[in-house]
Amino acid sequence: MVAPQLTVNGDAMPIAPTPPQTTALDFLRERGLTGTKEGCAEGECGACSVLVARPGVKRPTDWVAVNACLVPVAALDGQEIITSEGLATDGGPGGAPTLHPVQEEMAVRGGSQCGYCTPGFICSMAAEYYRPDRCAHAAPGSGDSTVQSDAEHGPNGFDLHALSGNLCRCTGYRPIRDAAFAVGAPTDEDPLARRREQAPPAPVATEYLQGDSAFLRKDTLAETLRVLRERPDAVVVAGSTDWGVEVNIRSRRASCVVAVDRLPELRELRVASESIEIGAGLTLTEIERRLDGDVPLLAELFPQFASRLIRNGATLGGNLGTGSPIGDSPPVLLALEASVVLAGEDGERTVPLAEYFTGYRQSVRLPGELIRAVRIPRPLSPVVAFHKIAKRRFDDISSVAVAFALDIADGVVRKARIGLGGVAATPIRALETEAALEGRPWSAGTAEAAALVLRSAGTPMGDHRASAEYRSAMLGQSLLKLYAQNTEAVSS
Repeated sequence: MVAPQLTVNGDAMPIAPTPPQTTALDFLRERGLTGTKEGCAEGECGACSVLVARPGVKRPTDWVAVNACLVPVAALDGQEIITSEGLATDGGPGGAPTLHPVQEEMAVRGGSQCGYCTPGFICSMAAEYYRPDRCAHAAPGSGDSTVQSDAEHGPNGFDLHALSGNLCRCTGYRPIRDAAFAVGAPTDEDPLARRREQAPPAPVATEYLQGDSAFLRKDTLAETLRVLRERPDAVVVAGSTDWGVEVNIRSRRASCVVAVDRLPELRELRVASESIEIGAGLTLTEIERRLDGDVPLLAELFPQFASRLIRNGATLGGNLGTGSPIGDSPPVLLALEASVVLAGEDGERTVPLAEYFTGYRQSVRLPGELIRAVRIPRPLSPVVAFHKIAKRRFDDISSVAVAFALDIADGVVRKARIGLGGVAATPIRALETEAALEGRPWSAGTAEAAALVLRSAGTPMGDHRASAEYRSAMLGQSLLKLYAQNTEAVSS
């Protein structure tokens, strides 16, 4: 087995003797790449973002921005990353480097003051700059009047949500937005653009041992399950968006970490007439772009799930595996009547998500089992909505999350499925409210009566995010909002 190493800005760097819990951020800074900064150490500010070459959706390779403060450097074994220092083009012996287009635009448009956050912004901006379908839009100054833009999308196709995980405390966002909306398309000479046409680094098996700690990545699901049987103390990670916070903020350590994010068995997406099966190791960004709106309720979830930086690493398997009652995906998957496919050494079993959670951060998943996939039955209900009530519009933890999936025919609710988060020790189905809707006319009276039932769903408690009374009020209001937004569409 080859000694663990990664390629940084074109240079191979061995990981040893770095301790296995070391983040990519600390690894890079210890090697002089100090453009990568630590601001929050929990994936909230984006000062640490770097680019990673990942399997592409529309090209062989996509440049994906991730939070280096959350990813263990051992998880990048065999992979290829670019930091803010690696974006500029080498000027050769004695020559000055040429700034990358996103660096140039940030400089000339005043997108930096203290500069602490700037390298992270630039890496996130570069990921969007190289997004393949972005350049289908007209470049600035082209005169193409068919290109639509708004406050969050530039005429060059730049989606500002690509920067939703980056914070700036002194410059202000207008010049940063101006820089984002000014970049053109990558040229044919751009080495990072050309790199997208080649395959990304293949997954490699990793066995990194230092002292009493180990970081392991196996080639197959069967080998991984064998390790989990032998090491019941192992922590399983995919994007490390949850575990990375535990390591950084709570100083958690594990004697054994097992990575599953690159297992081919966990990275399949199958669309059939009866169901859609989503691999538990696919990132939310990959799911979003591969489904391309084919599951409308998931399409509503994705923009409200943390930031693009987090979605580039987070997985459905990880979100369900933590068992958190405030995870954003469980309410949506409950409304979609999803099931989880659990894999163990003795085989697979399928469990309806409504029966998966058994208590606070507890589930029916047995020691040694992994979530291999999430299965969503078809056909899908046509009237859907995901309402996330939080203190911030984006990139925040839910106070309450409500997902609706309704079938309405001839003005009557034929089927209702409602998933809730943040109102009980586990994500739950609002069974009483579903019963109050089904078989009744889709009318203001039905919505108001069902909203009263929904207000009492779960066992909401007060905390620093919201009071119990507020949570109850938001539950009822959410159903009234659904009715107000869908009355015309259903009646027409």
